[in-house]
Amino acid sequence: MRALVTGADGFIGSHLVEYLLERGYDVKAFTYYNSFNSWGWLDTLEKQKLNQIEIFSGDIRDPNGVKEAIKGMDEVFHLAALIAIPFSYHSPDSYVDTNIKGTLNVLQACRDFDTSKVLITSTSEVYGTARYVPIDENHPYQGQSPYSATKIGADRLAESFYRSFNMPISIVRPFNTYGPRQSARAVIPTIITQLLDGKQEIQLGSLTPTRDFNYVKDTVRGFYEIAKSNKTIGEEINIATNKEISIGELANEIISQINPKAKIVCDEQRLRPEKSEVNRLLGANNKIKKLTDWEPQYTFEEGIRETIDWIRNNISKYKTDIYNI
Repeated sequence: MRALVTGADGFIGSHLVEYLLERGYDVKAFTYYNSFNSWGWLDTLEKQKLNQIEIFSGDIRDPNGVKEAIKGMDEVFHLAALIAIPFSYHSPDSYVDTNIKGTLNVLQACRDFDTSKVLITSTSEVYGTARYVPIDENHPYQGQSPYSATKIGADRLAESFYRSFNMPISIVRPFNTYGPRQSARAVIPTIITQLLDGKQEIQLGSLTPTRDFNYVKDTVRGFYEIAKSNKTIGEEINIATNKEISIGELANEIISQINPKAKIVCDEQRLRPEKSEVNRLLGANNKIKKLTDWEPQYTFEEGIRETIDWIRNNISKYKTDIYNI
């Protein structure tokens, strides 16, 4: 099976590339072209594994490059996106170009080449603050940030291509994913890197919002199981644990594992605008369990332990003295 992974140089994408390789896929990794010839997190893979991957450097916003990358592929896993919510507040144009136009480029190319399976990556942020829990796939959408608004737009484009052209599209909606290689703009690496850097005061934003956290290895297995099943075509599918934890509880758990003497302090620049903050996310996972063989395999404690160990061994890759947006 020949598969293209867009956003392969990123956090989830690099793990997905590894997972597909282990299952016998021929993988083409779409990475963001840059003058440094950097392949992102793929550069950290063992040389033997990296030699098995076909690298395609391009820009998801360029329809010609996207079309060239998708030519000859059986399946496409589209993960390339801008995802940082604070950055979307001051640079929304780039989110429209990347998340909406980039997704359109993928959809058009897959239609032209009659690709056998297309997975479009969504986000739990499209739901906004929960109106009811657990949040199932019928929950209303609410664009509480430019980021989430562009992901809603990309999802609806994907739905339109499925309905208009009968394309074999699935919309994959992971709730908050964490694990090795995640950037410091996310809350878990933010906490861990500050603690490992010896800081006694851990700077965070609001502590009351709750999130449903998936360990990255469970998330990428969800992508794989959704791709395997024909029952998932035309469906929007959560990847969620059906458990929630507040940011404050999360921080205290990590603090207890690394430095129990550390304290949490509020950094106002990390606070989202009141109407933009998503206060509660708790995902239903009945649908993915019904349509696939997926079950979460990692407990939160196991995932956090592996994440701490990995960041401890890679702390030099993080800028711990700044607020990463």
